[in-house]
Amino acid sequence: MAPSDLQTPSVSPRVALGVCGGIAAYKAVEVLRGLQKAGCTLRVAMTKRACEFVQPLTFRALSGSHVVVDDYAPDNPDPIAHITFSQTTDLLIVAPATANIIAKFANGIADDFLSSTYLACTAPVLLAPAMNTTMWEHPATQRNLDQLRADGVHIMEPDAGEMACGTIGPGRLSEPERIVARALEILASSTRKQDLAGERFLITVGATREEIDPVRFISNRSSGRMGFALAEAALKRGAEVTVVSGITTVPAPAGVRIIRARSAEDMSQAVAQERENASVFIGAAAIADYRPAQRAEQKIKKTNDSITLTLERTPDVLSQVAASRSNGMLVIGFAAETENVIDNARAKLDNKNLDAIVANDVTRQDSGFDSTSNAITIITRDSGDAIELPVMSKSDAADSILDVIVRLRST
Repeated sequence: MAPSDLQTPSVSPRVALGVCGGIAAYKAVEVLRGLQKAGCTLRVAMTKRACEFVQPLTFRALSGSHVVVDDYAPDNPDPIAHITFSQTTDLLIVAPATANIIAKFANGIADDFLSSTYLACTAPVLLAPAMNTTMWEHPATQRNLDQLRADGVHIMEPDAGEMACGTIGPGRLSEPERIVARALEILASSTRKQDLAGERFLITVGATREEIDPVRFISNRSSGRMGFALAEAALKRGAEVTVVSGITTVPAPAGVRIIRARSAEDMSQAVAQERENASVFIGAAAIADYRPAQRAEQKIKKTNDSITLTLERTPDVLSQVAASRSNGMLVIGFAAETENVIDNARAKLDNKNLDAIVANDVTRQDSGFDSTSNAITIITRDSGDAIELPVMSKSDAADSILDVIVRLRST
């Protein structure tokens, strides 16, 4: 998405820019200038190590404001700067974000001005990491990033290329214009009007359990994160939201009406009762395609080396909704695939007569089941375009899906 495609808020957004110590620190100047050209007002905070790469005077001259490095410094005009700095901003950006600051943020350490500012910040936070490839790929760094994504922090994936140290791989700071574009997108999202007001969403979430006997069942690894992220995002954007929830491992968002369903049959019946009141249906649940043809009334004993289960099809909830839709209902499906992701998703879009489908490769570690992030491709029936999105938090992915729904409704 190009910066020109984004809607910048009419009121000048206030952006706090944090700069950490690394060779990419000089690129933060370009991020500052790009945001200023977009109409943002900037204030800058630097770590002490960042000052070894770029002097605070550079940012003070460009921003017109005092640059905070140490809130205990004699020249600091505000004795509680980490509070006022963080709570008078519409977006906190850290670029470059080092492995050190990422670890501090993820674990709640507040031992300098920037880390204290993060803990006190109530605005959205965008991190643009930059570090050596080995440091980026280290399990500790990835674990910290997963925690931050779960906390709702936006992560700008680094670019791949040759590092200053000579290493080749992912870890380079993303290009400043891409950071600016992402920042403007977040600002537009956070100040977005209630563009889904009047819509009534019905969303299926989580996994179903198809019982073999009173003890055993057939199921899958769906956690419900993506479906609940959609429900929460739609609610924030003014929609009335009902969720038919299967088995989940994450809590449901507050303010959303929840109907519990264990099996595919339960989910089918619950959706049938609710769909007439819905204007948008999103089938985000991982509903079992098959169930045991007969459920044993008692626990099956281990008497043979093997047993044979006969399976039968479960109700196809998504197809049922698409076939019975009325009054302009939009029907959105999901395609969790392990191969030929786009081709299989397009086939499902056509076969089930959907308005759009969200495809993802569940074999990827960064977007599989129970991951806090997702890498999705959205395909719409009207244009046939495949909108491929980078790895992002599931809350960000939810807003991207809702943006497509808003566009479909307008046409």
